[in-house]
Amino acid sequence: MEKEIDCEIRELFDKLSARMRRDYGESLRELNLHVGQDNLLYRLFLDDGVTQMQLSEQLNCEPPTITNMVKSLEQNGFIYRKRDEKDARVMRIYLTDKGKELEEPVRIIWKKHQEKLLKSISIDERLLLRRLMKQMESNLF
Repeated sequence: MEKEIDCEIRELFDKLSARMRRDYGESLRELNLHVGQDNLLYRLFLDDGVTQMQLSEQLNCEPPTITNMVKSLEQNGFIYRKRDEKDARVMRIYLTDKGKELEEPVRIIWKKHQEKLLKSISIDERLLLRRLMKQMESNLF
């Protein structure tokens, strides 16, 4: 019985994850973004001018993944790179005006998708869900 429940939970997570990623990806494509790039931009909304290494650490992504996201976002005119004034070996990442304009639309997409996911779940259930998810996160990390 326990194995059946564990299998069902894993399958539900897979199903939810796939559907959310697909729906979320479709919404982000309207802004010319891919899943993950919104999180990179969000870090810049909070603290513009960080290094790629800082982004890699903050987003828990491998440096090559960050490099590819930065290249794509730069090609689309959302960010630009500039050498650090104190250490010319360091490149800092900054939002362009076009990138800054994405802050509100990205937040709206996040809110819309979260509301859809949690629509019929009470506040008590949400608190329990959050606690359980934090526990699962600590199990993995």
